[in-house]
Amino acid sequence: MFVVFFSLSCFTDASVRKSHHTENGFKNPNPNFETKGLWNVIVWQFQRFQLPNSLDPADYPPFPVVGNDGVELKNNTSKLSVTWVGHATTLIQIDGVNILTDPIWSERCSPVSFVGPKRYTPPGIKIEDLPKIDIVILSHNHYDHTDLPTLKQLEEKFHPLVLTGLGNKKLLLGEGMRNVKEMDWWDETKTSGLQITFTPTQHFSGRGILDRNETLWGSYLISGKKEKVYFGGDTGYYTHFREIAEKFGSIDVAILPVGATEPRWMMQPVHVDPKETVQAFADLKAKYLVPMHYMTFVLSDEPLDSPVPRTKEELKRSGISEEKFVPLKIGESRFF
Repeated sequence: MFVVFFSLSCFTDASVRKSHHTENGFKNPNPNFETKGLWNVIVWQFQRFQLPNSLDPADYPPFPVVGNDGVELKNNTSKLSVTWVGHATTLIQIDGVNILTDPIWSERCSPVSFVGPKRYTPPGIKIEDLPKIDIVILSHNHYDHTDLPTLKQLEEKFHPLVLTGLGNKKLLLGEGMRNVKEMDWWDETKTSGLQITFTPTQHFSGRGILDRNETLWGSYLISGKKEKVYFGGDTGYYTHFREIAEKFGSIDVAILPVGATEPRWMMQPVHVDPKETVQAFADLKAKYLVPMHYMTFVLSDEPLDSPVPRTKEELKRSGISEEKFVPLKIGESRFF
């Protein structure tokens, strides 16, 4: 009888494995997802030497940065607001709760401090000027989205709840985070009067050569008393945007990536370009689009000042009013 029970238990566990789970980690739901490996990176880096256009920010006009002393944010206890700190780091205020997305204040997004992609625009607000941070949400474990030096500073100052995908808790606890919760796709966390759902994206994970896709990546749907905010993290285009809209209904603000898009043969599986961002925005049926993931680190080959103009062109082509587009300057806050 024990043998039969044990066998049935094992069979049941295997049969209910979620479709995005693998024996050693996770995978994207898109059956046509194209994995880019080390050889693709080598080819891409070789091709970059032949590019006619410059990616040096010194060749562009100064990027707009708004000084934010945090006073208005600290006084805001009721209005929905989004502040762009830079890259994928935003401060979301909803129902008096302060949430940071993929926070990075470091000078480089790299495993070491002396080499790797360097920040070309400063953070829009200093950590010491932030209001009390209640929650940190991490989309995945790449160095430009899970920045351990920044997370340590936030832990020391605010002791926030840190939400992350499956498999990341051990790393974060080992670096001093005290309140970490892992989530699978469609898992819900209720905290501070909010419901936060970890939603799918099309991307990948890894902090080294041998740990690809061992931890889960994703996005977040934050539901307050009356308003909803979607943070898209890093993602390629797939059906998950429509699925999220079907499940949650009206979304007030969608914070979506528009940068790190070229060359498309390399970036298309994991990074939406402006055309796909606009399609994702339409799929989500959101009221406002706040762009992010550009103008901070040079991670790809498109002109550094191109994402916003390209997104405006795609909005016009799609018949979507530009009034729905909220391209914040770094450091700028918008109250909705």
